[in-house]
Amino acid sequence: MSMTAPVAQTEADGDEHGVAFVLPASLTAATAAVPADSRVRVRQVPDRVAAAVRYSGRWSESAFRGHLADLEVGIDRAGLVVTGPPRYARFEPHFTPWFLRRNEGVQDVVWLDGD
Repeated sequence: MSMTAPVAQTEADGDEHGVAFVLPASLTAATAAVPADSRVRVRQVPDRVAAAVRYSGRWSESAFRGHLADLEVGIDRAGLVVTGPPRYARFEPHFTPWFLRRNEGVQDVVWLDGD
C-alpha cells in the first residue's frame, strides 16, 4: 500500500511528535493493512470539526506558527473556540519542488455555545 495524504503531525512530549496517516474512507481499522512496525497502530478517530489554513512552500516551524496565528484570529472572529493542540498536515512527498508543496495548519474547534 502506498502512503496516503495528508500526513498530519502533532507535538507530543518534548521533541516527540505524533504522526498520523489519513486512510481513504473506503478503509476501516478492520480492513486496513496490518502495519509491519508494532509501534504503528491503526485506529478510527471520532468525527470532529476543524478549521484549517492552507499554504505552500517548504515546511518550517516559523511558517507554521505564522499561519497558525492567522488561523487563530479567524477562529476567534468566527465565534469558535479552539480545542486540543494544533496539527500540521503535509500533502506531497519530500522530493516535490518546494513551490508545489501544499501544507495546512489545522485546529480542532467548537462553537462558543458548545455545538
